[in-house]
Amino acid sequence: MKLGSIGTAMVTPFNEEGEIDYEVTRLLINHLIENGTNSLIVNGTTGESPTLSEEEKEKLLAHAISIVDKRIPVIAGTGSNDTRGSIRATKRAEQLGADGVMLVVPYYNKPDQNGMYVHFKSIAESTSLPVLLYNIPGRSGVNLSAETVIRLSKITNIEAVKEASGDLEQMAAIIEGTDDTFSVYSGDDALTLPLMAIGGSGVISVSSHIVGLEMQRMIHDFHNGNIANAALLHQSLMPLFQSVFSKPNPVPIKYFLKKVGLPVGDVRLPLIGISEEDSYLDLTLQTFKQQFDSKWE
Repeated sequence: MKLGSIGTAMVTPFNEEGEIDYEVTRLLINHLIENGTNSLIVNGTTGESPTLSEEEKEKLLAHAISIVDKRIPVIAGTGSNDTRGSIRATKRAEQLGADGVMLVVPYYNKPDQNGMYVHFKSIAESTSLPVLLYNIPGRSGVNLSAETVIRLSKITNIEAVKEASGDLEQMAAIIEGTDDTFSVYSGDDALTLPLMAIGGSGVISVSSHIVGLEMQRMIHDFHNGNIANAALLHQSLMPLFQSVFSKPNPVPIKYFLKKVGLPVGDVRLPLIGISEEDSYLDLTLQTFKQQFDSKWE
């Protein structure tokens, strides 16, 4: 699974009627590839997957694969809290030509560790595609433990984990307990540099929709030993990272994208868009533009 340093969890553009806007999706994908995205995650949390029908998910994935045209890997979010449903979605993603699948920890059911192990094992054994696990206890209600990730890493095509637990100790334990071929990615933009400092591979990002090149510069500086400059970039990006997650994802990032000229539309209910009281987002964007003038000229 060649995710690179930055995989972008892509928003799903909607038109004024709340339907998927495939033309804006094309513009968005090309924008992401040109601005530092090494791999694309479709139908994830940021893509508002809970509000998409199975038909919409399949059509959006097929469209993304066509537009990307093998320039970067396309990873399909096919996980759910229904193992059989996830297997069906995973098989369909393979048929459509996805380069891998992302499987979220089952939400609402609250399975124990053995239940999660069997769930992921069953899905992985149903496909030849590489598997990216996705641990996000804040949304799923349960934490996929380091021990279970290490156990799952022994399954041939389970190759990486997106860790959105915010627990660097857990991430360190996974890195220590898995082979060098297994990759650990941050699910939080703000932990990109700290995770890489302990051996992580990169980030599955939301902020990369608008600051992918700056994040790539930070990662490049880190890999090339310019730690001080990487740290300065991290500090400069932090206010934007915080703003992107100041409201339920993807509400702020869709707002920012519209502000920089990509009309990705609003979010679907039960999420609601940005109100006039949220002017702090405009201030964050203005401050960022002043710091990185070259990007916005």
